[in-house]
Amino acid sequence: MSIDRDEQKPVEPEAGPLPQGEPQFHPYRHPAAGWGAAKSVTRFMVREGALVDGPRAIMRMNHENTGFDCPGCAWPDDLKGLHLDICENGIKHVTWEMTRKRVGRDFFAAHSVSELCGWSDYELENQGRLTEPMVYDPGSDHYVPISWKDAFELVGRALRELDSPHQASFYTSGRLGNEASFLYQLLARELGTNNLPDCSNMCHEASGRALQASLGTGKGTADLKDWEAADALFIMGVNAASNAPRMLTALAEAHDRGASIVHVNPLVEAAATRTIVPHDFTDMALFKSTPTSSLNLQVRIGGDMALLRGMAKAVIEQSKTDPKALDREFIDRHTTGFEEYRALCEATSWEEIEEQSGLSRAEVLQAARVYGEADRSIISWCLGVSQHEHGVDTVREIVNLLLLRGNLGREGAGPSPVRGHSNVQGNRTCGIDHRPTEKFLDRLAEVCGIEPPREHGLDTVGTIEAMLRGDVKVFIGMGGNFALAAPDTPVTYAALRNCDLTVQVSTKLNRSHLVHGTGALILPCLGRTEKDHQRKGVQSTSVEDSMSMVHLSIGMKRPASKDLLSEPAVIAGIAQAALPGSATPWQWYIQDYDRIRDTMAQVLDGFEDFNRRVRLPLGFRIKQPARELVFLTPSERAEFSSAVLPDVVPAPGTLALGTMRSHDQWNTTIYSDNDRYRGIKNLRTLVFMNRADMRERGIDDLAPVDITSTARDGSRRFLNGYLAIPYDIPRGCAAGYMPEMNVLCALVDHSTQSDQPIMKHVKVTIVPAA
Repeated sequence: MSIDRDEQKPVEPEAGPLPQGEPQFHPYRHPAAGWGAAKSVTRFMVREGALVDGPRAIMRMNHENTGFDCPGCAWPDDLKGLHLDICENGIKHVTWEMTRKRVGRDFFAAHSVSELCGWSDYELENQGRLTEPMVYDPGSDHYVPISWKDAFELVGRALRELDSPHQASFYTSGRLGNEASFLYQLLARELGTNNLPDCSNMCHEASGRALQASLGTGKGTADLKDWEAADALFIMGVNAASNAPRMLTALAEAHDRGASIVHVNPLVEAAATRTIVPHDFTDMALFKSTPTSSLNLQVRIGGDMALLRGMAKAVIEQSKTDPKALDREFIDRHTTGFEEYRALCEATSWEEIEEQSGLSRAEVLQAARVYGEADRSIISWCLGVSQHEHGVDTVREIVNLLLLRGNLGREGAGPSPVRGHSNVQGNRTCGIDHRPTEKFLDRLAEVCGIEPPREHGLDTVGTIEAMLRGDVKVFIGMGGNFALAAPDTPVTYAALRNCDLTVQVSTKLNRSHLVHGTGALILPCLGRTEKDHQRKGVQSTSVEDSMSMVHLSIGMKRPASKDLLSEPAVIAGIAQAALPGSATPWQWYIQDYDRIRDTMAQVLDGFEDFNRRVRLPLGFRIKQPARELVFLTPSERAEFSSAVLPDVVPAPGTLALGTMRSHDQWNTTIYSDNDRYRGIKNLRTLVFMNRADMRERGIDDLAPVDITSTARDGSRRFLNGYLAIPYDIPRGCAAGYMPEMNVLCALVDHSTQSDQPIMKHVKVTIVPAA
């Protein structure tokens, strides 16, 4: 093992299989993106044999209505129609999908499920694209081929024979397009259930609930034009260089025009230092980097709300001598609850703010000064804010701070959540919601001629609990890797294995195909890069980015197999088998997706004239009432919240641990055991710790440690032999990679505010390995 605290060049994964070399840590001191990203992409394309298809995909990705939408993050497309609106992780994600490797009947005949369970998750996905439907044969412990007709009949029969439609649960990841999302929820509701868990239940559920309560909308109000006009950007709980790399362009441009950029995160990530934007050829040629931050504030894990409260307190205190510190006209005309909130801020002591945030009063005041001096401010956040017990309260505190200075309903201002997957926001817009509104259900009933159920359904945690009890017997996963993405890994495994039937609609082999019910199906689907041929020609699908822009995506490649179906076609096939008397024209919809969009236009607010508007350059933006200062809240005003600060200081001897991705990873897909931006090579089973915390526990650099988490019910979970990495992180905090560390997050440890698993605030003890 080696450790080097001096500046080193970034180490890239070698071509071929995952490196099995010595674990190394070399602190990263280089710009984000730039030549490091270019080298990484080139080596990755060599490794995947995509030196022809890769560059072709790069020239078609994120092109307005003529190319395919990146299946990675949900950052908006460039408003100027930039032809290289791409990033390192997006190219890797697309190349990974376009691999020439195939997984068909010969592969499954050669490898039993028991054998495959011993393979790494990298090895499973690295086998290539699934090519035909497969069904699990318990007698041989192998998957064997099945026709699409028989596969649909198997699922349909299982759904028809349930005692109650609520014994089925329909999960989706963020990769599902809008048209497929609409059909999927229509299938579930025509069957008779609102059991529609999705990945939002694990990431931004808190954001949606908070914004709905404060502003009457579950989405942010700022768009990319606002990012280009803001005087100050506050980036909270976001590792932009890995999770939304195209944000680096916006940060570099903000710096160049003189805007202030404040990053709030326990770790100072690469995106919070400097960058070389790869499509800026002059900067690339000159190795010229641009700062991406004016101020970095390393809050303790969970301390964001205390920082925001301190900034609000400072603004309110300043208003006593400077009336312009508050926008009283905006507050009086458009908000309610201000006086209660002001009293709460005044009553909150600076000692409590310092203790809970982990920052000094001077640091909090510095952030407040940036905010107070900016005419127009945007506050953006991701899972570092939402995946906490108090995630809803923290997002509402973001809105509180924005309301104080009227940073809403005008250019260059507003709340701006960063969604982590390409169409996760579109899924929810198009009906993937276990808590649908009465208005939506009424419209669905009127237009589609069904009687949708009215009671709330199960979310992700509720589905796992129900599977464990035997109350959910059929689980259908539309994309994603549920077994690895969900919390409390052994419990999630047990829940899936307790089902009568699990169905996974996928492009590649993953862990969820091996952790299955008594019966199991693998249904292979088209990827976003592939042409979707239907009776009326090649079809397009639509997606919604994290700033409510809806645009088309059209595949460019021949499908990986002639036996692949599109996701809408898979859904329609299941629906026809499960609902033989349905009046819904399932196959008519599949012949021409414009027909689906015409129905969506009648059901969904903001989708009027869908087919015409989605074909406009850059598509269209769904109207946000709160941006127009129309608040669909009970008071018809923006509502201040007055929640008390939570106690987030770890108990003596314990640490607060947050899970996160490595850089060479997208959600549960792992490209290598390297994490370039954090200086890691050949290692994933690690924990980042403050050096003083390590010293206090007698832990040496890169020494093996045992990690124990304690859930709110007193139960414990363990990871043994992880390597401790000294890192610049606040005392009392630790961090490590998901999905490996999901085992530490107990199913019972979900937020009482949002029902989200508390992935970013796991209580642990760490000791030298026994």
